[in-house]
Amino acid sequence: MGKPLFYEILEKPATSCMIGICSMIWFYIQKKNIGYSHVGLSYETAVEGHYWRIITSAFSHISVIHLVFNMSALWSLGVVEQLGHLGLGVEYYLQYTLVLVIVSGVLVLAMYHLLIQRFKLEYFRRVTAVGYSCVVFGWMTILSVKQPSSKLDLFGFLSLPISFAPFESLIFTSIIVPQASFLGHLSGIVVGYAIAWGLIHGMSNYWALSLLGWILLVFVFSLKRSGALDLSFLEIESVTDPSLPSVRFLASSTGRTLQMSALPNGNVEIV
Repeated sequence: MGKPLFYEILEKPATSCMIGICSMIWFYIQKKNIGYSHVGLSYETAVEGHYWRIITSAFSHISVIHLVFNMSALWSLGVVEQLGHLGLGVEYYLQYTLVLVIVSGVLVLAMYHLLIQRFKLEYFRRVTAVGYSCVVFGWMTILSVKQPSSKLDLFGFLSLPISFAPFESLIFTSIIVPQASFLGHLSGIVVGYAIAWGLIHGMSNYWALSLLGWILLVFVFSLKRSGALDLSFLEIESVTDPSLPSVRFLASSTGRTLQMSALPNGNVEIV
């Protein structure tokens, strides 16, 4: 018989908090009838300055199945918090979760940019990604390097060797779920290996808090500049030089009231 849930939550406090946050955001999205177009990340919206979507897209899910699948995998990966003797642990988990959210989001946009500008695949301009799978695949990859003897348990009955889990899950989700974001999942794997192999390293509480501060600053200012949220307490004055050419982006006439059904040419990918 396994441990009572209460004790497992105490052993995985950061994981439990992340699952709680994602679950509360899902309930809020369902209650307010918010569409993926309002919170998802796409190349088109990033070009328009909606940098805040890197955060909102990671913590948003479009269906209960999507949420349950990601949170079930995340719960299993919470064993990272208990591996302090391997240089992991709670602080490591929180620090590099922050890195995974930001770097994997930026990497997805970089991939979109390459496909659009280099290979002229305009399809990826409007593809909208939502979901926590970038982070899930990242931790899956880190654990496969740091603790290859571990198992990935899904839904309490499906168990996969962690050594092959990242690529098995990448292929499985791509086949079973046509809307699954191959690039989003792949970005999580790439960033996960970069962290596990020490290519991205040196995070401490100081640097994590500094990074978090900059993220919050960019988040708030990009919300204000994009007009996605009326922040009356914050005013941003534009600084222009009349001797320089001006560049501006024209927002869609439907703005934030755009619903999922109103995007006939758009695409959604779940991550």
